[in-house]
Formats: sequence, structure tokens, C-alpha cells
Amino acid sequence: MSNTVIKIENLSKIYRLGQIGTGTLSHDLNRWWTINLRGKEDPFAKVGNVNDRTAKAEKGELVAALSDINIEVHQGEVLGIIGKNGAGKSTLLKILSRITSPTTGCVKVKGRMASLLEVGTGFHPEMTGRENIYMNGTIMGMRRWEIDHKLDEIVEFAGVAKYLDTPTKRYSSGMTVRLGFAIAAHLEPEILIVDEVLAVGDAEFQKKAIGKMQDVSRNDGRTVLFVSHNMASIKKLCDSGIVLNNGFISYNGAVENAISHYLVTNTDVEIGRLSSNLKNENIEVNEIKIYNPNGDENLYTGTEIQIEVDFNLLINDEAVYHCTMHFYDELNNCIFYLSSSDSGIDEKTGKGNYRMTFTIPPFILYEGDYRIGTFLIVRNRAEAIFRAKDILFFRVSQTVLKQFGWSGKVGIIRPIFKNTKKYIKHI
Repeated sequence: MSNTVIKIENLSKIYRLGQIGTGTLSHDLNRWWTINLRGKEDPFAKVGNVNDRTAKAEKGELVAALSDINIEVHQGEVLGIIGKNGAGKSTLLKILSRITSPTTGCVKVKGRMASLLEVGTGFHPEMTGRENIYMNGTIMGMRRWEIDHKLDEIVEFAGVAKYLDTPTKRYSSGMTVRLGFAIAAHLEPEILIVDEVLAVGDAEFQKKAIGKMQDVSRNDGRTVLFVSHNMASIKKLCDSGIVLNNGFISYNGAVENAISHYLVTNTDVEIGRLSSNLKNENIEVNEIKIYNPNGDENLYTGTEIQIEVDFNLLINDEAVYHCTMHFYDELNNCIFYLSSSDSGIDEKTGKGNYRMTFTIPPFILYEGDYRIGTFLIVRNRAEAIFRAKDILFFRVSQTVLKQFGWSGKVGIIRPIFKNTKKYIKHI
């Protein structure tokens, strides 16, 4: 497509643990002979184990940091790159930034690129902030008068006017990141690549940085590649997302679906399956059921949702207990909780088997993936004798809601507003 600015085809990156090169002269000659004289692929390129960080390494072992990556990024797109540590995110960005070369495959980039991958990337510590601005601009191919025109904006955005003529080796990590991002964002690159370094900045700077990336994408039509472990920032900024897992792309699509895929695949609890850590010396949770009143295990936004908890109390002090269920969304926000004390029942309980049922009214939850945490509390002592997070994951699907005036996904929860004629009148 004509508006494709980054095209990655069959990209792989192989590293040899503990050594540089192939490790032996015979392997080096074999590689040279195969590539240069026979015109075939690198014989060591397809070699390599999956990049599993938990496995024990062997000397000289070949590991695939990236395997068979295929991506197309279009002009003006904001692409979020998600994955756990060691998944290959930084390696991919370094290849795109031409810091390192791929083992196989090719990368085609259209336009000028600026990247901020680490604290102090592209800075010379002995040079002042002003000198580093001009050096970075020159490296990007800008004329001096173009940099002069942007200098005041860069300094104001970074908030380092007082230290502009001070060597950057005396800057804090936060000041360095602020200046580095300001340079990358204001020197008008067609493609902006930002790694997790924004986490070093304070809350004010992170808000400004995300706003700037949104501005350059929506208003200027520039492309942004953004890596972060902050799912709220990814969701707010990005249009689409890819999920990397052990060097492979496990998902490529809409950003909300990418976040859901990442969160679900990086937990020990599967949709609809209980966590195994549901017992201590005080309580044993036998079963948690979640269903709608029709008995259907499929949950929908427009139906009531019931949660039934079956547990054994293992202590016999006949105290008054209450149980709470906390509900978390995909971004780890606790959106609300339900408590057995809301029922008005105040009874002493002793050792034995108990069952509680909690009800979520219809039109509260949006479609998406949710998880439950629970507490069992001794009321008169305000003491939690049992707590567990991520005991159960569940998924809510969309219902046809046009007749209820549903207007899209805004906010965390969505109670329905009924009987409008009763409350709205002409005055």
C-alpha cells in the first residue's frame, strides 16, 4: 500500500549466548561459503531455541530473540508493542532504529525516523543540552535554521531552560529523558519510536508526552511505535497493538483485543477456571460458579450475572464474618466490589460449609475480560483471615443494546438509566 511506512518481512534475530559470531572458524567459513558463493540462506539463521528466559542456558547455544516477524505499519498509525520482559520488544525497536541488523528478513522504512530507546540515547555526556539538541538534529538530516526554529519549543517542553548550557552528564535521568523525548518529538520525524523510558519521567511529563504523541499522530499524520508495560497508556494512545511472546507475534490487531490477549495469556488463571491458591488454615474455597439466571455459562452485558461461592470455614470461634468480592477490569482497575454485609444479615458463624450468592445487575459491565478477588473478614475485629486475588477470570459478551440507548464504551462501568419520562420534563 502507498501509505505503508514500515514493512517487516520474515524478520528473525539470532544470538549466540556467551560468544560473538558462530564460535568456530569452520562455521564462519561454512556461513561465508553458503551465503556468498552458493547464494543460499544463512545455515545458522534457522537454528535457535525459543527465547525462554526460565530455561537454563548452555554455552554457545543459539537463541532466537525474534522469529518470523511480519508487520505492516501505515502512515499516522500508533502501534503499541506489548509483551513481558525478554519477549523481543527492544530487539525489534533496535533493528528498526538500525542499531543492530536482523539475521534474516528485511525491514523497509519510508521517512525520517527518531527513536528514544534508553535514558541518554544519542546524547554525549560531555556536551551541553544545547549542543546535544543540535547534534541530534544534524544526525536526523536537519539544517541549522530548522533546529533554530524548534529550539525554544524543545526547551520549553523539556523544562530544562536553566540547565541548557550544562553538560548532560550532570542531568538527572528524568531530565535526560525529558530532553531526549522533546528532541525526538519536535524535530519532525515521520516515524517516532519510544520505548519504556517514559516511565522514568514524572506524572506531569508522562501526560505531556502521551499528549504530544497523540498530537503528532492525529494532527501531523506521523507514525508512532510505542512500547510500554502500562496498559492504560497503551489503550489511551494506540490504535492497534501487537503482542510479542518469546520472540513470536502471538496477536496483531485492535489495541483493546491485544491488551486482553496479553493479560489473559500472562496469568496462571484461565477464563472460567479457578485459581489453585484458595486455601489457608482458616478457610478452603471449594467452588465458585458464575452464570446468568437462565443457567447459561455465557455472560452478556444485558443480563444479570450471579456469582456463587461455596467454602468451608475451618475455625470454630463463632465470630461474625463477611465476604467481599472485588471486580477488576483488564487494566487492573478495581471497578467495584460486592459485600455479604450489604444483605443486612448479621449472624454468627462457626466451623462448617457455607454458600453465598452475589448478584451483578444487568447493564453494569461492558463487554470484556474481568477477574475476581475476594476477602473474608472478621467484622468485629476488622481482620482479613483470607485474601486472594485473581481467583477467577470471566468474560462478558456484548448484547444488542440499541433499544436501551447504549452509546459506546465510555468509562469503567455503565449502569442503564430507565424511566426517563418520569425524571425528565419540559419546564
